[in-house]
Amino acid sequence: MDKLVIVVILAAAAYVVFYLFRSRSRRMKEAQSQSATAVAQGLAVARDLFEPGSGVRAPVESFHVVGNEARVTFDVPLGDSDDPILHDLLADEAIEVVREKRHTLPIDDVDHIVIFAGRDPVREVARRKLHAPGVLPEPVPELGVSFAHIAHDPFAAPFEEETDHSVHYGSGTRVPADELGPISDELKIPAGLDRGMRALGTDPAQLSAPDFVLTLLKMFGYTITEQAYEGSFMAVKGGVSTYIETDVYEKGNYPELEEKVIHRFLADFGSSGADRGMLVSDRYSPFMIYDVEANQPKVRFVTRERVQGFIDTMALG
Repeated sequence: MDKLVIVVILAAAAYVVFYLFRSRSRRMKEAQSQSATAVAQGLAVARDLFEPGSGVRAPVESFHVVGNEARVTFDVPLGDSDDPILHDLLADEAIEVVREKRHTLPIDDVDHIVIFAGRDPVREVARRKLHAPGVLPEPVPELGVSFAHIAHDPFAAPFEEETDHSVHYGSGTRVPADELGPISDELKIPAGLDRGMRALGTDPAQLSAPDFVLTLLKMFGYTITEQAYEGSFMAVKGGVSTYIETDVYEKGNYPELEEKVIHRFLADFGSSGADRGMLVSDRYSPFMIYDVEANQPKVRFVTRERVQGFIDTMALG
């Protein structure tokens, strides 16, 4: 009888152990499946940023063939933590870089493509093994960063047609400090925008307001060309030209945009021949800009307190 009880107890214990093990294995498989799904969804969303034909590519720092490796280094700043989605997208770009370089450099012995990125230090972020030496995968669609189809373009509407300036160009009520810190410390940048900016070589942690706006214009398909005056640009899209002047805050500068800068911009815009004008500044705006915008509806000021509004209206997760 005692032996039978012991056998029953041992059998029950074995069943409990088996049940717990099976339950734990099932939970682990579910968690792995959910993680894989999340990564796949994130990668699908990120790939939408790289629209065919956008022409805005990740900047290439260098390309070398070393032994059986083709090494592609991108001038792309990396975050504090790894971003496997960005790394995978850079790997796709690297394959196309090698495809372009094969016309001038032999790659017959290459069986690995190694991808580097980052700034001080540069580090390896991915590698791809070729099916056979010198044989590249089928071409992917032309790469390039674009938000054209996945986010609202905050520059799209003609300035003079905007009736609610508070949506796109809302003003802040903060009193400027005697000295301004980095504007990046004040911005809430969604992951998709952060990744897209890095892919274009802009570090969100060190950007200025002009850096942000110019990069954003590129993401929405505007062609940007420098103008004769330092810090001035022309942005063109859909036949509409926008003259842009930038004003970068430097330590010791007055924290509020100065009237002389505003008057110079208005004069330069008037002689530029552009359809509309935009002054972008790290500094806060004085009250006079509201009168200027009311009297000159083709002119807009993107100052420190207005940059977050551009991000918020994009509705980009």
